[in-house]
Amino acid sequence: MNSCPTRGMTVVRGWMVVVVALLGGAEGWGGAEAWGASPEETIAGAARRVVKLYGAGGVRGLEAYQTGILVSPGGHIVTVLSTVLDSDSIDCVLDDGRRYSATLLGADPRRELAVLSIAGEDFPCYELPPPDQLPTDPAGALKPVARVAPGGRVFALSNLFGVAVGDERVSAQHGVVSAVVPLEARRGAHEAPYRGDVYILDCTTSNPGSAGGALVDWRGRLVGMLGKELRSTATGVWLNYALPIDEVARGYRGVLGAGPDAEAASPDPDALPYDVALLGVVLVSDLLDKTPPFVESIRDGSVAAGAGLRPDDLLVAVNGRSVASRSAVQQRLAALADGDPVRLTVIRDGGIVECDLGTKPLAGRRP
Repeated sequence: MNSCPTRGMTVVRGWMVVVVALLGGAEGWGGAEAWGASPEETIAGAARRVVKLYGAGGVRGLEAYQTGILVSPGGHIVTVLSTVLDSDSIDCVLDDGRRYSATLLGADPRRELAVLSIAGEDFPCYELPPPDQLPTDPAGALKPVARVAPGGRVFALSNLFGVAVGDERVSAQHGVVSAVVPLEARRGAHEAPYRGDVYILDCTTSNPGSAGGALVDWRGRLVGMLGKELRSTATGVWLNYALPIDEVARGYRGVLGAGPDAEAASPDPDALPYDVALLGVVLVSDLLDKTPPFVESIRDGSVAAGAGLRPDDLLVAVNGRSVASRSAVQQRLAALADGDPVRLTVIRDGGIVECDLGTKPLAGRRP
């Protein structure tokens, strides 16, 4: 079993309990346990910094739970951007069973990373690398934040299948990094917007609830965050992967550095939303309150068509202000005066594309 009904610890590889001898490793960041610590001690130390998250969902294919990682003593949590967070109430349960209400601070749509906050202080947490210590190239040439090399032993900690509740500890899987490759994946018909490097793992982490979990090395140092359930674009098989720690840090600091842009995740509910169809854009229908703003179709002859917008584009900014949902797009556009310039930033095939739509059409006048 992957669950731990008591404060004991189970280490799993696939579905088998194993005892591992840990040799070698790579640079990680924050939270390292003492040299010579047993696997159980390493996992217990890491699990104290992992949280269980509960929000929207509960229907087939849309689970209402996932995992997060504490990254500041003041209660900041990094996790994946998903429909679980499309809720006005996000419950966060710590390793010791303490329960908090979490607030969505903002999101990085390209990395599909979200930052949450819980009220409190002195939380056990990982320290993410500062900007001046992040690698400047995909190979991670600058130390000390080197990436884990293929063959490196790792533990994946997450609330897979939602089996842990209250003060029950999250599950831990043991495996190795099989490869470090650019992500080429999709969810349904939509391509994943992130195309940077990820860790491909030999343990099955593509499970409901695993997204947002911690990938730690043999000393318990955080080296990555488990990704969401995605299929390989080339083969269609489910991918077991994690976002490297340097990309997690960039996404986290980008959200915090956005200032007022981070508020785009929660647009003013009293403002009258703007009809994006006036621009010739049809967005994917809302499944939940914060469905990501993917373009479903573009009207022929519209200003959007003339600007080069395409179906499956993911809108991430309006006039340089970040947006993370369909409603946020409508609110950002509503804040512009008639005749103001409209510039949409989208993610397409893993790249950033700027589209200039000219001036904002008058309300009630379709192009």
